[in-house]
Amino acid sequence: MLFSVMATSDPRLVTLRYAVACAADEWTLDEVTVPEAHPHHRRASELEQLLERWAAASGRSIHVGGNLAIRWEEARPSIGVDPDVYMVEPAPPEGEELQSLRLWAPGHAPPLLAVEIVSANHPKKDYVAAPEKYAASGTKELWVFDPDLEGPRARGGPYRLQVWQRDERGEFTRVYAGPGPTRSGVLGAWLFAVDEGRRLRIADDEHGTLWWTTAKEAALVAERAERAAKELALAAERSERAAKEAALIRISELEAELARRTRG
Repeated sequence: MLFSVMATSDPRLVTLRYAVACAADEWTLDEVTVPEAHPHHRRASELEQLLERWAAASGRSIHVGGNLAIRWEEARPSIGVDPDVYMVEPAPPEGEELQSLRLWAPGHAPPLLAVEIVSANHPKKDYVAAPEKYAASGTKELWVFDPDLEGPRARGGPYRLQVWQRDERGEFTRVYAGPGPTRSGVLGAWLFAVDEGRRLRIADDEHGTLWWTTAKEAALVAERAERAAKELALAAERSERAAKEAALIRISELEAELARRTRG
């Protein structure tokens, strides 16, 4: 598997390219689940929800999840990677019962997208080992999000956001490293580090005006819109009632005036 780092506009950087083994001993999956810190879990969950809503709206057979073992060497099934968030197309036949993604099994395809959120405990692995693993696994696109800039300073880091993409030749290349925003080829959308870089959000446009929302956020917006519409309708009803009452008062006044003139 060919792995490459592209040069950027920075004249101090050059392109390097080297082969990555399809399996390395240090890539053995830990079968023990490591507890996630609450901010890490919240960030991953929010991204997962955004991608789930996009996948549902696309009408395509896409499965979105997180913390699932992805294995690609049948002879060495302990070798793999477990992304914080992933998206697979087509959706595996097991559906929500999927225990692990075994790329040699029928209906199991490499991730269309994988996301790694850098943690303070193991920042280097997401900068160094993760891209190599995803290169070997056949993943189409990888995001490495470093909300607290915990990554190493080597190679110009730490970077708030890195995006790796596989081209038509199968080469897995880092196409972006910086603060964002940057474009996701898989989604055709833009990635933004918001809230002082602590959260990763998605928008349809480069200017960040057409934000993606989770199902919960969309329901909240709809609820607020419905409440606002009801308040406007109630205000209009009150205004109409007040106008009618004012008209009745005016009619009464005119009738009284007419009666006085008739008596006089």
